[in-house]
Amino acid sequence: MKFTPVLIVFAVFAIATALWQLHLAQTGVAISAVTIDSTPAMIYRPLSKALGPVVVIAHGFAGSQQLMQSFALCFARNGYIAVTFDFPGHGRNPKPLSGSITDETGATRLLVQETARVAAFARPLGDGRLAVLGHSMASDIVVRFAQTTPDIAATIAVSMFSPAVTATRPADLLVIVGDWESRLKQEALRAIALAIEPMAAAPGITYGDVAGGTGRRVSFIPTSEHVSVLFSRDSLGEALAWLDQAFGTLRTRPPVLDARGRWILFLLAGSVLLAYPLTRLLPRLAVPTVLQTTQQKPGWRRLWLPLLLPMLVTPLVLRLLPTHFLPVLVGDYLAAHFALYGLLTALCLLWVGRDDARALPSLVSLPAFAGAALAVIAFGFVGLVWPIDSYLTSFVPGPERRILVLLMLVGTLAFFCADEWLTRAVSAPRGAYVMTKVAFLLSLALAVALDFEQLFFLVIILPVILLFFLVYGLLSGWVYRRTGHPWVAGLANAVAFAWAIGVTFPLLAG
Repeated sequence: MKFTPVLIVFAVFAIATALWQLHLAQTGVAISAVTIDSTPAMIYRPLSKALGPVVVIAHGFAGSQQLMQSFALCFARNGYIAVTFDFPGHGRNPKPLSGSITDETGATRLLVQETARVAAFARPLGDGRLAVLGHSMASDIVVRFAQTTPDIAATIAVSMFSPAVTATRPADLLVIVGDWESRLKQEALRAIALAIEPMAAAPGITYGDVAGGTGRRVSFIPTSEHVSVLFSRDSLGEALAWLDQAFGTLRTRPPVLDARGRWILFLLAGSVLLAYPLTRLLPRLAVPTVLQTTQQKPGWRRLWLPLLLPMLVTPLVLRLLPTHFLPVLVGDYLAAHFALYGLLTALCLLWVGRDDARALPSLVSLPAFAGAALAVIAFGFVGLVWPIDSYLTSFVPGPERRILVLLMLVGTLAFFCADEWLTRAVSAPRGAYVMTKVAFLLSLALAVALDFEQLFFLVIILPVILLFFLVYGLLSGWVYRRTGHPWVAGLANAVAFAWAIGVTFPLLAG
């Protein structure tokens, strides 16, 4: 197409600009990797090597230390020493998370102890003064740690939910919440109000004496939710200003606040756009079926069975079966959900019993098919896995996770091959691809409703699954229109989802 050269230029420009801006965000910072016992950690220092206060930064549930880079770089560029680390079961930490995740005496106690070990290592790196910052799950962890460590100068809790907060502890507490996190906004106001009762807390107001240990403040970050709040300039500015007040830091020039989030999005968007012209290089792999030649489309009437039956039956069947067979939180259930959903979709297609519901295009060449699938998978690793792992969150599996990726692949292969068969090869009506993804998400929601205690974590990751569906749905459409066979993108999407689940979901002991 005529606009392809323009698209290539724009995509390359976006990628190059984003990489340059992300490089500039590290200006003036020395970054070094260390291991604290078995815990991977990163130290961010100002190039001046001045001994300032240390800030220990902890990530949230299913996160990693890469996810907290924006705060670490911001603090280091403004004179503080920042230390990030991977909790057990997260990121590249080879040690699994042990203890019950719903019991305060289980995993919570162990994560507080892990934070204490990192803090003990980090404190001598600076002038002896220490502050802590935690996101989501880790907001509760740093609150509890600060309560048991009297000389913590400041506690910053991002997207906080912590029943441990009291009217006086921890000292100098700042709560940062995205404006789109409605329930956490209420929790933040409740926690701050403990110190000023009978008054009601309001956002943007500092209560008490920050330097004296009684400071309390809650800040709502505009146009931010649970993840984007970590990359907002407003979040960085609030956190840095709180540290400056707690440590008595006087600045002679404006602070450096880099909004890395937009450049990460720019980088990923450039990679996705570059995929379109690259798919034009793939070979034509399939000859048209009789259905495709005659342009007879089955319409919605014949798709209701494969659309609705898997959506309803899958969570009901899995509710009766044991689905906790892997040491990864809800990842085993999600793999089983993908597998059964895909199997039921394929059986429905066969049950329809018509050529337009079961015919797959005939392959021109099996080696060419394998080469095309490998090429699409390889692009996913270079164009998406590498930037996500480098700038967003840990996305490369350690040795202990590689077998998990392979096991997840069994389930995702069944779903994506059946789904691509249904929505591409069947010449389904416009919108069928979107409807099958909506049906799958509704199926997961039904599963959570049936067993909320065990599957509550799926509520948190549903937006991430939706985002993956959008990105890989766009890519799979381009691949199918070029190759003519639905299983090229089906294989690539299956690998991508198996990889994402196996790499990011928390690894549990036992």
